[in-house]
Amino acid sequence: MAKIKNKSPVLFFYNNSKKWLAKISKNESFHTHIGILKHADAIGKEYGSRLITNKDKYVYLLEPTMYDYAMKIQHGTQIVYPKDIGYIITRAGIGDGQKILEIGTGSGSLTSFVASVVKPRGHVYTFDVDEKFMQIAEKNIKKAGVSKYVTQHNLDLKTAKKIHLEDMDVALIDLGDPWVVIPQVRQMLKGSGCIFAICPTMNQLEKLTMALVENEFTDIESTEHIIRNIEAREGKTRHSFQGIGHTTYLCFARKAFFGRTAKSTETAKTTTIKPVKKAVKTTKTVKKTKTVKKSTKKSA
Repeated sequence: MAKIKNKSPVLFFYNNSKKWLAKISKNESFHTHIGILKHADAIGKEYGSRLITNKDKYVYLLEPTMYDYAMKIQHGTQIVYPKDIGYIITRAGIGDGQKILEIGTGSGSLTSFVASVVKPRGHVYTFDVDEKFMQIAEKNIKKAGVSKYVTQHNLDLKTAKKIHLEDMDVALIDLGDPWVVIPQVRQMLKGSGCIFAICPTMNQLEKLTMALVENEFTDIESTEHIIRNIEAREGKTRHSFQGIGHTTYLCFARKAFFGRTAKSTETAKTTTIKPVKKAVKTTKTVKKTKTVKKSTKKSA
């Protein structure tokens, strides 16, 4: 029997549109249109119990799920909704022990959900360039209780010269131009590793698909997921007038090797990357040399 204690997370549930997520603190309370909810009154009760307010209204004390955290997090950006997250996790086969690359942390909704699935042996490595959004995401990830399984990086992978990770199981991309990072993502993924990109428009889907084909990805699939709520009541069940319609398009693909074996492909990549690094160093050396020559002429 799970009982509520001080600092326990609780979802105060009145109805589908009126519910509040809080961490219990015995000295706190908050005012609502249905009355005052005192945290101390919840301590010692079993999850699922009912709490009566001073206006004789009642709320249920529910144990929060990751769905509740995702829907109640602080929004710095548009979140990825659970209806899309569920398909992402299922289609990509995300599970305990996997290493997940995420590009575009946003508010940390998808980050938190995926971390809760890959724990305790897996880990999420998430990248973003906006420090303000990263701070919001950090709070949301901590609130969801999965900070231990997430590492945040303030880095733009579009321009990064060094590849920081390897043998990732799944890559999740939430950028306005996801096609730009596909070459970098490919190098970080293991063979047959999955990509999921969040695309608000069909134009983005088209450009992304072209980039996936060019970078040797297969099993490419684009989908849209819509939930229609039903108000089930005796004698008057009907479709709800409210609900979440279009949120985004999802693009899925897997890393493959077109006409080559994995071993020869990786060897080819290694020989391609090394000369680029040397060329950069050489350019810097030449600039320094020119500077020395000019200073010598002036001395003369």
